[in-house]
Amino acid sequence: MTDFPILYSFRRCPYAMRARLAVAASGLTVELREIVLRDKAPEFLAVSPSATVPCLVDLDGGVVDESLDVMLWALHRSDPEGWLTPEIGDLDAMLSLIAENDGPFKRHLDRYKYDSRYEGADKHEEREGASQFLRKLNEQLAESPWLFGNRASLADYAILPFVRQFANSGREWFDAEPWDALRSWLERFETSDKFTAMMGKYERWNAGNPPVFFGKNAA
Repeated sequence: MTDFPILYSFRRCPYAMRARLAVAASGLTVELREIVLRDKAPEFLAVSPSATVPCLVDLDGGVVDESLDVMLWALHRSDPEGWLTPEIGDLDAMLSLIAENDGPFKRHLDRYKYDSRYEGADKHEEREGASQFLRKLNEQLAESPWLFGNRASLADYAILPFVRQFANSGREWFDAEPWDALRSWLERFETSDKFTAMMGKYERWNAGNPPVFFGKNAA
């Protein structure tokens, strides 16, 4: 067993992205194990009830298997940037907005991006369904640069990876839509040091590999 919590991750997965963002912001260090989703390591499958990333194994052997729970696990231990205490609203308000992202918006996003996988899915209808949530975010961002005030919070970094995924599914169309505040918010994220640090490339993990560390003081 490592001396650090283990975080099973996959670079491009938006759920894993938000977990890494929170770990980095907390100042904690984890051992990062990059998983290939088409050929998952048996050690990962042995500990993850859902067989999906991210999955965190704590030092006591406890498993945190949902991305939002990984974010809260990290931030409840250390929250130097105040992600859990936004300038406007509170944690419950942020969790409510995140639930909209993780529920209706994500459903539309999947059926928009991968319409051929879903029987009866209409790409344009799903895009419009997802856009209703994005317009709501744009209205909120028109009042302040971040969703809950003048500094970023849990809600921003829990939602941004999914908005990025939506935008990249049709960037020309996305950039032409009249949601300037939303687009500026996404651009700040994509050009930030946080994004760059979180999107480092790692080799696929296999048992016996030298440990790779992510977070505070990680090489």
